[in-house]
Amino acid sequence: MTSSPFQILSLDGGGLKGMFSAAVLAEMETLLKTDVASHFDLISGTSTGGLIALALGAGCSPAEIVDIYTELGAMVFGRPRRLRRIFRPKHGAEGLRSALDRIFGERLLRDSKRCLLIPSYSLIGADVYIFKTPHHSRFYRDGNERMVDVAMATTAAPTYFPAAQLRNNRLIDGGVWANNPALVAIAEAHSTFEVDLADIRMLSLGTTTETTAPDRRFFSGGLAAWARPSGLDVFLRAQAFGGFHTAEHLLRLDKGRLVRIDAAVPRHYFRLDRLDESKIRGLAEHVARIECPHVAPLMTHTAPPPVFYN
Repeated sequence: MTSSPFQILSLDGGGLKGMFSAAVLAEMETLLKTDVASHFDLISGTSTGGLIALALGAGCSPAEIVDIYTELGAMVFGRPRRLRRIFRPKHGAEGLRSALDRIFGERLLRDSKRCLLIPSYSLIGADVYIFKTPHHSRFYRDGNERMVDVAMATTAAPTYFPAAQLRNNRLIDGGVWANNPALVAIAEAHSTFEVDLADIRMLSLGTTTETTAPDRRFFSGGLAAWARPSGLDVFLRAQAFGGFHTAEHLLRLDKGRLVRIDAAVPRHYFRLDRLDESKIRGLAEHVARIECPHVAPLMTHTAPPPVFYN
């Protein structure tokens, strides 16, 4: 087991609300005068968090990633289908792939400047599907995947986008099982990198959380209540919080080894596919200013360049 610090950046899912996470990182870079990505040995991201992780791995700055979200909002979410999510996904995948092609080009996962872990889910295999850079000799498969294909898979949110096709497989958003990938990343650090739990430090970034009273329809509701988008929100929030609280238990939050940054907002203040850019960037700047003293100690560690195999 290693005795040196091992730092993880964990990025939640949340559609366009990923702009909040990117803007927090951008503001941190300005306030702390540093390249945030260079301080993390492993970056894990689900869905929109996976997009941010891949962009950081491709060498984009957080400020550039914020601009990417502006482009995605216009190109991908501008014209939802009229039937919305009743019979078909709310949005087509063509605009998203076109935007991601311009961002990642022909880059492969092995071209990443950081070790990455990107959750998805296989409908064909009925099992979790985790993309990993080849940071272990066992990992000989994913390094040759195009970053754009990985991004399409982890962001293929059910009812919003169709399943992504990767050769003959069909993959969907990793948020169905790891919307907060903190616990998955800790497992990777401990098992693959052979890092002792006491040596792991983590910065976990959310995409804002709605504060709302319980929907009374769920108290005794049937399919009509739980099949609503708000019912899906309950499932996603429950598994995300469950995974994160387990991560808290493993890393001992009271020891200051896990920093969680998120922001509580009113219900429907932001949406997965629609938001006010000025509001979310302003909120991110405010939160970053408050959280800077907690994040600064993590910036004293410089992650070595990754070693990729095969």
